[in-house]
Amino acid sequence: MLPFSEACERNQGPILGVLHSAFADRRHVLEIGSGTGQHAVHFAAHLPHLTWHPTEQLKYLPDLEARIKQQGGANLRPPALLDVKQAVWPLRAADAVFSANTLHIMSWSEVLDLFRGLDAILAANGVLCIYGPFRYDGRYTSDSNREFDRMLQERDPLSGLRDLNAVSAVAAQYGIALKVDHDLPANNRLLQFVRD
Repeated sequence: MLPFSEACERNQGPILGVLHSAFADRRHVLEIGSGTGQHAVHFAAHLPHLTWHPTEQLKYLPDLEARIKQQGGANLRPPALLDVKQAVWPLRAADAVFSANTLHIMSWSEVLDLFRGLDAILAANGVLCIYGPFRYDGRYTSDSNREFDRMLQERDPLSGLRDLNAVSAVAAQYGIALKVDHDLPANNRLLQFVRD
């Protein structure tokens, strides 16, 4: 039985609504942290003009591979191993990158590694879409996000909700600018960046 995320099922519709326009003129999407693969399967099926490249860390790769093999379409590539700390990423160039619910799981040093890696592969005018909960100037957007952050840090003190300003500042160091901050259901955001 494949692992299943109820949250993925709930949020894929609103996310897809943004990706339809954000990725309208893109060709190759690298997904960082594909997890169960539910997003990869859904988005690739509904965005057939894209070649979707799912990735995951080694311990999660077998389940992701199983879902892609069972449910993936022609434009969904076999999953590749990716840890953001890797010096060389599996896809050498992409005009779009997507990641959902990853930044608050990573340590801050891994967030820095993520953007360092993006610097090597994200094309000029490339689009980066990051989905998840964020803080603003240190403030939470809801009590549920405050509680979620507390739970994350109890489990792993290096994890936690990231501040939008801090993430944007790191992105800017690599010429990647926040263009649109989409408000999505359940106190989540979809941050749409564009590379200069």
